[in-house]
Amino acid sequence: MLSGGAMRRFMTEAVPLFERASGHRVAIRYAPTREMKAEIEAGAAFDVALLPRSAIDALVQSGKVASDTPIDVVRSLVGLMVRTGSAEPDIGTVDKFIGVLRQAKSISHSTGPSGQYVGALLERLGLSAEMKEKTVLAIGRPVGEVIAGGEAEIGMQQIIENQPVAGARLVGPLPAALGNFVAYTAGFAAGVPGRSAVRDFVGFLASSAVAGVIRAKGMEPAST
Repeated sequence: MLSGGAMRRFMTEAVPLFERASGHRVAIRYAPTREMKAEIEAGAAFDVALLPRSAIDALVQSGKVASDTPIDVVRSLVGLMVRTGSAEPDIGTVDKFIGVLRQAKSISHSTGPSGQYVGALLERLGLSAEMKEKTVLAIGRPVGEVIAGGEAEIGMQQIIENQPVAGARLVGPLPAALGNFVAYTAGFAAGVPGRSAVRDFVGFLASSAVAGVIRAKGMEPAST
């Protein structure tokens, strides 16, 4: 398996469960989504890739992932963080969330999948121009570290990527009405004969057997 780096904490717990139940062994390599997608497009060998749905769809289009194989596995929730000890803002509704963004002196998000989500969300809410001048990008580090260091007042990123970051505190997921998640999807390599063990593994990741692990990592099963 080739996997986006955000899934490491989830897979570290889920894979041993599958291995004990099945007797199979799983080899996984992690990298940021952009790098992993580029490697696959350049011909990297793999059985299955676990990446954001948008990346898997692009790999289907380029012929690297079999078109009939993508299976949604998890919804990785995007949450809002503040510095530990600071007042907790109310983001319980879309209007209140928008108010928090406008009142914040500075905000932060990543340049990865959740950063792309946040950028598109700000555009959809008509806030892109307003937020641009006060945005601090977290490049190569969790957004929580930017918040903990006082470089930005609030931050938004996949919850799983900030478990835990000392000095930053999760307020909660963004309002559900905003489609507050990055969908991670498994896709099988094109041109590779079907392997029952690989299909069993992906089926296991999407099953109730690991639902507790998924939720503990700030995500939801894709079937929710």
